[in-house]
Amino acid sequence: MKIWARIWKDNHMIRDYTVVDEQEDTRTHKVFRALEEICHHFDLGQPIWLDSSVREFQKHSRVRFGRDSFIEAIDFDYLDLMVLEED
Repeated sequence: MKIWARIWKDNHMIRDYTVVDEQEDTRTHKVFRALEEICHHFDLGQPIWLDSSVREFQKHSRVRFGRDSFIEAIDFDYLDLMVLEED
């Protein structure tokens, strides 16, 4: 699985990072591991998966984590995750 993470501010992508997970595991575990690695890379706290976030990701293999998904203050508009390749 390959997941592309992008940080957006004022309609501009300011940072991006790609995670590749080739382990044999469930899609959910791969996504959570990738999100953990992404947050570590960007030095962010883990965002909260709201019900709307889960539905969006299940339907489109893409999710945006806005300010309401983070406990601490963030200096960007949202974190966008998109699945580029599935196993």
